[in-house]
Amino acid sequence: MSQDTSRPLAPRLSRRFLLQSAALTALVGAFSGLASPLRAEEPRRGGSLTMNIGTEPPVLLLLAHTAGAATYISGKTTEGLLTYDFDFTPKPLLATEWTVSPDGLRYWFRLREGVKFHDGTPFTAEDVKFSIETLKEHHPRGRATYAHVTAVNVLGPHEIELLLDQPAPYLLTALASFESPIVPKHIYEGKPILENPNNSAPIGTGPFLFKEWVRGSHVLFVRNPDYWDAGKPYLDQLVVRFVGDAAAGAAGLETGEIQLSANAPVPLSDIARLQENPRLGFETRGYAFTNSISRAEFNFERPHLADLRVRQAVAHVVDRDFIVAAAYQGHATPLYGPVSHTLEKFFIPDLPRYEIDTAKAEALLEEAGYPRGADGWRFSLVIDPTQPVGPPKLSADYIAQVLQSIGIKAEVRTQDFATFVKRVYTDRDFDIAVEGMANLFDPTVGIQRLYWSKNFKPGVPFTNGAKYASERTDKLLEEAAVEIDPKKRFDLFAEFQKQVIADLPALDLVSPTAYTIYDKRVHNHTIGAEGLNANGAELWVAEG
Repeated sequence: MSQDTSRPLAPRLSRRFLLQSAALTALVGAFSGLASPLRAEEPRRGGSLTMNIGTEPPVLLLLAHTAGAATYISGKTTEGLLTYDFDFTPKPLLATEWTVSPDGLRYWFRLREGVKFHDGTPFTAEDVKFSIETLKEHHPRGRATYAHVTAVNVLGPHEIELLLDQPAPYLLTALASFESPIVPKHIYEGKPILENPNNSAPIGTGPFLFKEWVRGSHVLFVRNPDYWDAGKPYLDQLVVRFVGDAAAGAAGLETGEIQLSANAPVPLSDIARLQENPRLGFETRGYAFTNSISRAEFNFERPHLADLRVRQAVAHVVDRDFIVAAAYQGHATPLYGPVSHTLEKFFIPDLPRYEIDTAKAEALLEEAGYPRGADGWRFSLVIDPTQPVGPPKLSADYIAQVLQSIGIKAEVRTQDFATFVKRVYTDRDFDIAVEGMANLFDPTVGIQRLYWSKNFKPGVPFTNGAKYASERTDKLLEEAAVEIDPKKRFDLFAEFQKQVIADLPALDLVSPTAYTIYDKRVHNHTIGAEGLNANGAELWVAEG
């Protein structure tokens, strides 16, 4: 059980990461070293802050959506039950106390009293019940997250319980504002969920009130004078801009027009210069909830790629260090398994590896029955990157080049993101897909979907695109999903990682480095695992 700790959090440390980089490519998607501690100053009240999130989202509230850029917006107006420290330790937000039964089948929450929605309606347990039931039915991840929740019972105006038919050890970590927002029941009940105007002009309990959304430009939020945490937020105004042009985003940081940049929507080649700017700071924490990886997924419906020896041959010629240097200009970490190093709780550093060995790759292809023909080629295939430019395209180009060196005639095909998603997940018209994928906050939520045989669902994006099926992998994933003993659960996921490395449904490549770039006058931008996805109540800007 946790007690209420609703007092200002102390400023955290920020870091400047000094790294040389070269040619221009845009840092897109989910994709410091001298430490420089922030001064323990008294927060300054008032003022405006402009944050750039790069891409304009389709909605501003993540009740029934998982639109990436909206994660930075949703929690500003609409809060969840809990927030989290950097190690994912839950802390009070709309819930002040909670317990989990020893068998993991009952979750009890005491809710914060005296909280009102922006329209003045009191926040109660009825809103929590409605929100969780709606998330279970309509949220793309909520269907899995709350799959084992059989009942949400209101025990009093500010007391609620969740009953489960099986343990869900990840559930407490899924109650963040951007993942499980608590919405006003009276605005949604009896009305369409997906088309509800509140999704684009949200009314919640958060520290900021929605003011306007100028399409193609920005969203404006203003201070909630009746926020339950007295004295907060510190800011009078928060402007969230959509500067899609990476070079313009970098220029905005240099001129001071932008004071906070989420996941560094700037050119990779500009990062070294920006790191030398004495006004700017870089932070890599705060992305553990949505940590991303890049991977090359094989289509098992292609006969040659269904042969493990062919996939092993590919693995023996792909140099991840080269991809880090050439495609990401150093702003990534080599990845040898499905779990990113940023998901520290489940990361294993010493997993088995396929060492670079061209001769072995050639021998495996010969053994698989694919000798070189008179023209020097064994067979041909196509590589589809998720984006037509930037690191995914550069990674695909490199993979094609090394495959050609062992006699595989590989070519790269580019298209826009929507076409890529349809080609891979609906039409099944691909050989190898180079794609980014979010690990999220727990392997059951973010990683199982990619390897579980029961999650091969043509037409549903970001599922088991390989059509991989392994009884042992399924068993390990299903046992880990309900195991409440942390050590046993870690061991199950460790065995899972080793199994998929052996089976190779995908070749994990790198974990891109996510940066928050900020004007050093901005304080408390990263105070926990949620990073810029948090509600922003603690944000403040110093004079200067």
